[in-house]
Amino acid sequence: MKRREFIALFGGAATAWPLAARAQQPTMPIVAYLSVQSADERPTYLAALRKGLSTQGFVDGQNVKIEYHSADGRLERLPDLAAEIVRSQVTAIVCAGGSPALLAAKRATETIPIVFISGGDPVSLGLVSSLNRPGGNLTGIYFVLSELVGKRLALVHELLPNAKRIAVLNNPANPAEAEPAVRQASVAGRALGLETKIFDVRAGAEIEAAFSAMVDWRAEVLFVEPDPVFSTRRTQLITLSARYALAASYYLRDFVDVGGLMSYGPDNAENHVQMGVYLGRILKGEKPGDLPVVQPTKYELVLNLKTAKSLSIEVPPTLLARADEVIE
Repeated sequence: MKRREFIALFGGAATAWPLAARAQQPTMPIVAYLSVQSADERPTYLAALRKGLSTQGFVDGQNVKIEYHSADGRLERLPDLAAEIVRSQVTAIVCAGGSPALLAAKRATETIPIVFISGGDPVSLGLVSSLNRPGGNLTGIYFVLSELVGKRLALVHELLPNAKRIAVLNNPANPAEAEPAVRQASVAGRALGLETKIFDVRAGAEIEAAFSAMVDWRAEVLFVEPDPVFSTRRTQLITLSARYALAASYYLRDFVDVGGLMSYGPDNAENHVQMGVYLGRILKGEKPGDLPVVQPTKYELVLNLKTAKSLSIEVPPTLLARADEVIE
């Protein structure tokens, strides 16, 4: 080989080698968090997700990247968002904003692992084959909404034994969670001697009209069913409840933290820790279909005494003693 040819060959190899080496380096896995709510509304949950990931050796920004995708309260945006996420070739998807986000992600991919929190039955929804052996590309946490409805109504009855007319705020556009919850509200209400009436709201713009209808019906208590639209409008719900002097029961402590009266539901921060653990295990190579769908081990009753006082409600000592947290 002539000297000139050798130099040219060596120079070309020196240029190509760093590029080839870089191409062989593993890329950082990307986890897409799909939600109806904005990231600003979920800092506690994102921190909990990172905590769960850290138990498996993953640190956001170091060896894994979490990208948040929000529908900004508009359920109709979820299918396009999910499709966009899949096109970006993420490593895994997190869905913790209700069944609409989860179903959109499921329809968008059958291969990318999805870890979820669901209030709708994942077997009935066709998301997994069974809770113990999900199969496919999904696993996560499932809390039984119908059981929570009866418990929440019983707590309302204990707090306000003389209240008989319960307005149930419901979103029929989310049937996976709405239909079982509405059925159980009627059954549990009759068992407690309560009169329940369903007030449907499909979007935030309909909330004001629903409250006016509740007042015309002379509702004494507002019972908010689990739904991502209500989560994104929690400040509006709490403001209107105060304006019309309606005692209100919510499904997550997020509402009580910003002025709602009471909530009973799963500890969603703890659920996000479990999601992070599952994500870490999947990133290490386990298949989501082999990880059983689990149910929450912790449910929390949270009371806001300042709100109770503003409504002239005296919380029974027995209820205070059972509360997991009392906000004063």
